[in-house]
Amino acid sequence: MTFKAEYIWIDGTEPTAKLRSKTKIIAGTPDGTELPVWGFDGSSTNQAEGHTSDRVLKPVFSCPDPIRGGDNVLVLCEVFDIDGTPHESNTRALLRPLAERFAAQEPIFGIEQEYTFFDGTRPLGFPVGGFPAAQGGYYCGVGADEIFGREIVEKHLDHCLAAGLSISGINAEVMPGQWEFQVGPVGPLEVSDQLWIARWLLYRTAEEFNVSATLDPKPVKGDWNGAGAHTNFSTKAMREGYDAIITACESLGEGSKPMDHVKNYGAGIDDRLTGLHETAPWNEYSYGVSNRGASVRIPWQVEVDKKGYIEDRRPNANVDPYVVTRLIVDTCCTGLEKAGQV
Repeated sequence: MTFKAEYIWIDGTEPTAKLRSKTKIIAGTPDGTELPVWGFDGSSTNQAEGHTSDRVLKPVFSCPDPIRGGDNVLVLCEVFDIDGTPHESNTRALLRPLAERFAAQEPIFGIEQEYTFFDGTRPLGFPVGGFPAAQGGYYCGVGADEIFGREIVEKHLDHCLAAGLSISGINAEVMPGQWEFQVGPVGPLEVSDQLWIARWLLYRTAEEFNVSATLDPKPVKGDWNGAGAHTNFSTKAMREGYDAIITACESLGEGSKPMDHVKNYGAGIDDRLTGLHETAPWNEYSYGVSNRGASVRIPWQVEVDKKGYIEDRRPNANVDPYVVTRLIVDTCCTGLEKAGQV
């Protein structure tokens, strides 16, 4: 008996990494067979020079393959050099020790992944050579005149659920052809692993409709919303008291932290964080209750309940989830430690 394992990894393309994958046929069954280490040509993925091109794939997360079905699986891998050290593009390796260090604070995340469908060179729903009606009716809309790509979105949702991912919702976004799905709430490694798999499933599902999905943070210039990855975060202390909520917000705005975060929140962030279209300026930090024009929003219900979570609205759609979760965990959990609120 054999099964197909689709090995998936993040490459070394800059400034925004791409997903790569290839298929391995493995003897046995997924439940009773250890997924083996594999290799690939790093010179073709911006992860090696041609004269020393071998790179190593180490499985770190697997789930049922909802596209192939049966006993087949999707396998997310970390990339290592042949000497056993993490490759410089392996951002998951930097998150692992931080997640372990602050595990006692029980950090959890929910990431809202926005994306845009393209039909060739134009967003899905944009007329050839022109523009659709202005924004206003597309967000959470219904009807063929305002919604484009729903069949792909529904199929992607079904694939994510069949894979066992922690998908918590979907909705149409503000620009035509723009959508969102949410992953979480789960821990930093879990949300990041699952988001990468959900992204792979998005691209793979859209393939079947001859449509592409992009995480470009500003897919259409001008008076159109960009695409973000709003990151919701809490710790045990934040879920139990409001003082910790404020401490987390203040920690994110302390010293050089705003710029330390923003410069790692995805390429092209200054095109999206302009102060317009429900964003704060990229070079200013602010937080506020129910304020979608702030860098960090405290949901109104959190203020009412005096406990809950915060939403960092700055990350781009193309952000690396391993990076954004590492930065938020490090900044907020360290701040809570210093304040004695753990």
